[in-house]
Amino acid sequence: MRRDRLALFLAIGVPIIAFAVLALIFSNAVIRNLRVSIVDADRSATSLIYVQAVASAPGISVAQRSGDVTGAMHAVRSGDAIAAIYIPENFERDLIAGKYPKIVALYNRQYFTPGNSAAAAISNAIAAATQALPPAMSARPASYAPGSLVVEQYVLTNPALNYAQFLLRAILPTVLHVITAISAGYAVGSEFSRRSVRTWLRAAGGSPLAALVGKLAPLFGIFILMMVVNAGIIHGVFQVPFRGSSMLMGAAASLLLVAYLSLGSLLQLLVRNLATGMSLIAIFCNPAFGFAGVGFPILAMGDFARFWGTMLPLRWYVQILFDQAVRGLPPAISAQPFIILGGLACVLFGLAWLRLRGIAGTKPVRLVEPPPIEVAPTGSGVGATMVAEWRRILNDRGVFGLIVLAPILYGLLYPQPYLGQLLRRIPIAVVDQDHTELSRNLVQTLNADEAVEVALRADTLAEGQAALARRQVFAILGIPEGSEREVLKGNRARLPAYVDSAYFLLFNRMLQGISEASGAATLEIATRGARLDGSLAHASLVRSSPVELLSQPLFNPTGGYASYVVPAAFVLILQQTLFLGCATLGGVAFEEAGARGRRRRAGLRAIVGQALAHLGLAFPGMALYLIILPRVYGFSTLGRLVDLFLMVLPFVLSVSFLAQFISAWFTRRETAVVLFIAVSLPLFFMVGVSWPVEAIPDFIRSASRAFPSTSAIDGLVRINQMGATLHDVSRDWTFLWILTGVYGLLAVLAAHMSSRRKIADAR
Repeated sequence: MRRDRLALFLAIGVPIIAFAVLALIFSNAVIRNLRVSIVDADRSATSLIYVQAVASAPGISVAQRSGDVTGAMHAVRSGDAIAAIYIPENFERDLIAGKYPKIVALYNRQYFTPGNSAAAAISNAIAAATQALPPAMSARPASYAPGSLVVEQYVLTNPALNYAQFLLRAILPTVLHVITAISAGYAVGSEFSRRSVRTWLRAAGGSPLAALVGKLAPLFGIFILMMVVNAGIIHGVFQVPFRGSSMLMGAAASLLLVAYLSLGSLLQLLVRNLATGMSLIAIFCNPAFGFAGVGFPILAMGDFARFWGTMLPLRWYVQILFDQAVRGLPPAISAQPFIILGGLACVLFGLAWLRLRGIAGTKPVRLVEPPPIEVAPTGSGVGATMVAEWRRILNDRGVFGLIVLAPILYGLLYPQPYLGQLLRRIPIAVVDQDHTELSRNLVQTLNADEAVEVALRADTLAEGQAALARRQVFAILGIPEGSEREVLKGNRARLPAYVDSAYFLLFNRMLQGISEASGAATLEIATRGARLDGSLAHASLVRSSPVELLSQPLFNPTGGYASYVVPAAFVLILQQTLFLGCATLGGVAFEEAGARGRRRRAGLRAIVGQALAHLGLAFPGMALYLIILPRVYGFSTLGRLVDLFLMVLPFVLSVSFLAQFISAWFTRRETAVVLFIAVSLPLFFMVGVSWPVEAIPDFIRSASRAFPSTSAIDGLVRINQMGATLHDVSRDWTFLWILTGVYGLLAVLAAHMSSRRKIADAR
């Protein structure tokens, strides 16, 4: 490793850089200043109260005052705002007349976390403004009205609802597990491509076990230290408490490293080809975050996703991590996932050892990678260079797999965990200490709600807590004694809801279901059996609140998780596979013919021709991800094909030019995969789809623009999923063309400098 600087940088430099970038991205733990657009069609003193309440609300800020809803929708589609608020004409007059006027909030749920956070902040701001109305407007009739059920939430873990605490716990080990497997694969695969397996075995005294352990032991030591750095970032920098057994977590971290060191070794020993083995490791490890159950819970996954997840050591490590670090459960609760993790680590190491022992028992035939087929252009024009580049890619299995085959495999594998779309029937416990008609109706209403299901009728809170610790339920709703009596007296009956917030998607969905059920039960009490669309129901609603907030999600109205995360991830996958394939070609050219092969790829015509060849090979993947698979999986496809094509054009060209510029310095084909395989997650969170751009530090946000995926994901998602036009995303489109020009110029300059350096060396 001391002599191979690439291996050393992979094991030490890459994880440190990735950890630092992710820590900076989540340095603002609380989401603030989400931009909203307000349309005040009433322009009265009362509507001004609501506008001021929104402007002063924590979490959101008024980005602009639109003249009509069309202007506000343009702001949402173009990214100038995440939500729009419409206060209708005659709002004040209808409020005074007791006509129960509506304020409409339209929020972009295609951008899931920012959109939902903005909707919650708007709801709180409107409620606060309603409470602050003058007594003459908010006065209630003096006649008798029953009370209401009020859900009081008690967050059992992560009470501050810190997104950074939730995400960083899982993201940092996810990045590290990819680097661990790639490092082991590179170390073992190099013995087949650049060194000698027989020399390796002789250094171990002929013992395959000693050879494998000795090869992986230095990496294990380095990555154990990285796990300590991981814990230091979480608990030291972000001041996140650790609640469980540190010894159990240390043992689980060790097993995770053993498992992925063994996996990387096993795949290389099976194929005995460095480039092919690295590609297999990347395909197996990169989608693991989705199957680990962090972003989308395992209970909502399909059969295939659950089956695939059970084979991933990361899935069991994450469960132990959340049980111990987040929930602080007794170690015995984590015994099952710990045993499974240990079993996977032992099986993978045993298979790698058996495979190496089988290789050691064969005749000493040195297996080397077949030399790439040298393809020289038949002419000096752009067209000849395009044809030569196509032939080079088609004749190289590794590059062909990255550019052509990998998008197909990822397109089939990556969406699988999320295809359930919605969380349904989340099990909760109910502790009914009232035993009245009201409590029985509430339980029935909970069971009728799509989000939750009463899986346990507990007699005591302790019984519900025990079920919560065993992951049989994820929330406990209490119905205190005397709740019906308080409601009939006209008072508020408070229902404590103890909700597990270890997984935010579960947390939000359970609260939604409990709130909907309690609201429905309250409305039934208030109307006393009247029709919900009748005058008695209307009067009861006015008594509870004189203003209604109609919150309407846009573009992803059902809140489907796959519809939100997969289209953005598809664009990032296209960038990564195309970039790695194109950058690998630079190392291949040097391996083919040294400086002469590199000079053949230099020059303006060659660079443009190669970029056009990459564009032609990338379009099938683009059509698969932007046109075919969205329709197969049921995602919205509102964009025009012309707009999609015009957005894709500078995206692919900029990625190709960037890859050609960087690969001008590579002398080995595997350098691109080794250096850039672990950047997918940091790049995804830089974009602003999953984590709001308002919560990302300015310099990180500016730096992310250097990657084509930042502008391409934003623009293509807005066009394809939100129906935006090219005019709406003109900033992203313009920036992609700027990147195309800059990286094209850099690629030409790098090729020119490389050629001059080689000529000078020859003299």
